[in-house]
Amino acid sequence: MKNKVLKGSIFIAVGASSYGMLATFVKIAYREGFSTADVTLSQFSLGFAGLFILTLLRKREPVSKTGIPGIKSIFKLIVAGTSLGLTSIFYYQAVQYIPVSVGIVLLMQTVWMGVIVEMVLHKKPPGLLNIISVFIILAGTILATNVLKQSVSINQTGIGWGMMAALTYTATMYSSNNVALQFPPLKRSLYMILGGLIIILVIFHSSLSPDFSYKIFLGWGLLIALFGTILPPLLFTRGMPLTGIGLGAIIASIEIPVAVIMAHLVLKESVSLFQWMGVILILLAVVLMNIGQRKNAM
Repeated sequence: MKNKVLKGSIFIAVGASSYGMLATFVKIAYREGFSTADVTLSQFSLGFAGLFILTLLRKREPVSKTGIPGIKSIFKLIVAGTSLGLTSIFYYQAVQYIPVSVGIVLLMQTVWMGVIVEMVLHKKPPGLLNIISVFIILAGTILATNVLKQSVSINQTGIGWGMMAALTYTATMYSSNNVALQFPPLKRSLYMILGGLIIILVIFHSSLSPDFSYKIFLGWGLLIALFGTILPPLLFTRGMPLTGIGLGAIIASIEIPVAVIMAHLVLKESVSLFQWMGVILILLAVVLMNIGQRKNAM
């Protein structure tokens, strides 16, 4: 039993770390002259192709007894996946204006946004630990974004893109836990990535011109697709059943410090002690929130 939990924890930690590296890779791609259109189009097209090949190679997985997947379910997953594409667009736009260490903190506002979504859609009032967690996240965000430091000018455009990314990421998280659950995990990821690719093509279709840099498909696009759309779904679907959702969510929050450390080491972004305190507070809030959910489930 312990070995299974350890194995699952490693899968989730590696998957979350992969997500944490993304923004750093994207920022380096920007420095080399690539655009948001180049990055997102290459990420989702290569990611879709990779997941499609893996789906063909994988043994047929049994569907649940709740129902056989049909066109309607596939359509729902594709529509839900548009939020995944929008999250990438908004998040990658944000890190053009603000440091990666600030961008990842803004993206993690989805933790408290998810509480509000549950309260509105499921009429589920948040427990005391959830409420405390929300305030801890807000306090951690204030510290992590350095807004208390008067000498630091916060780019409002970057903050706006970051918050929009958090909103669409919240929609993605909700869809992942509620839409077409009778599908095998790999196929669900495939259809959601397809939805993300479609919305990106709709938004950036005008960029598919002689100006589009196809070189990214053999460089950063391949790396970003691997770490952003191929490895995480595979690792999470392997790891979550072994750890359980509560412990899995806590381990997955390692994405935040990984993103900050990568930005500091590779991009040479400065991260103050107050920012680290903010990151630690957000991690603490994630732990508290999942402890609260486990107690409510008992």
